[in-house]
Amino acid sequence: MRSLLRLDITSLRAKAGLGLITAVLLTAIVTVFSHAATPQQNTGLTPAITTDALSPSIARGAYLAKAAGCQGCHTDKAEGAIPFAGGRALKTPFGTFYGPNITPDPQNGIGQWSLQDFTRALRLGQRPDGAHYFPAFPYTSFTQISDNDVADLWAYFKSLPPNKRANSAHEISFPFQFRFLVTIWQWLYFKPGAFEANPQLSPEINRGAYLTNALGHCTECHTPRNRLGASRNDRFLAGGMGPEGKNVPNLTPARLKKQWNDAELNDFLSSGQTPDGDVPAEAMREVINNSTGQLTKEDLKALIAYLRSLPALPEEKKEK
Repeated sequence: MRSLLRLDITSLRAKAGLGLITAVLLTAIVTVFSHAATPQQNTGLTPAITTDALSPSIARGAYLAKAAGCQGCHTDKAEGAIPFAGGRALKTPFGTFYGPNITPDPQNGIGQWSLQDFTRALRLGQRPDGAHYFPAFPYTSFTQISDNDVADLWAYFKSLPPNKRANSAHEISFPFQFRFLVTIWQWLYFKPGAFEANPQLSPEINRGAYLTNALGHCTECHTPRNRLGASRNDRFLAGGMGPEGKNVPNLTPARLKKQWNDAELNDFLSSGQTPDGDVPAEAMREVINNSTGQLTKEDLKALIAYLRSLPALPEEKKEK
């Protein structure tokens, strides 16, 4: 989840070689607080989960979709909403973005996509027509998903019942709606490529890193942003202002280890119950219900081991 690139207008103009007007526009590049590159070797990080009703690839894809929290962004909050048929609103300082329909409907979903299209979306943040997605879609994290996991996710989404729900148009203020600005933003801040295990870390911690940084894309909410909306890696997973203007907690040991032991953190991430009987805010409660609470015991243990291995960073200073 990523080195801080603090750029003021002067340094940005110098780096990009742009005129004053473009530099001003760049300060408003849309990024939401919240992917196909050269094929990478599979990292061997996919859990071997199968069911009698599904093929092994689809079953693994279903598990990976839970680990990635796909339902949360691609399912409307309305009662009776069809999973993955789109419509979820994400309000940001730049406007409101709506999660698209990712069922295999040929008109409104991804029914006409190929595996290559799907891979390009995750790895490069590009639509089938080559246009860039806004970073409301967390391809900056999903780019790390392994080839095998991308293929299994694809198999799962293709197995879903098609739904004809039309996609909602984003409601973005000027000039944030111009996608060519995302091209510049990606050039400055986005590094595509599959996850690479750190040989100095244990397999368990590497698995946790993959779950946290690639599939779980925890950095999208738990890492503060700079003025252009890119992750501040000097504050990696250290919390601060979240995607919808709400404060999100510090996930480094500076807070987590002091606040909870491993068993308590496991209980929280699997059930949503804090040691004192409290419950999390709505957004995190949904993450627990749909994602962390669905992980295997081994994966949840690996995720916690990775969080414990992070450098301890203090709470972010409040702006006066």
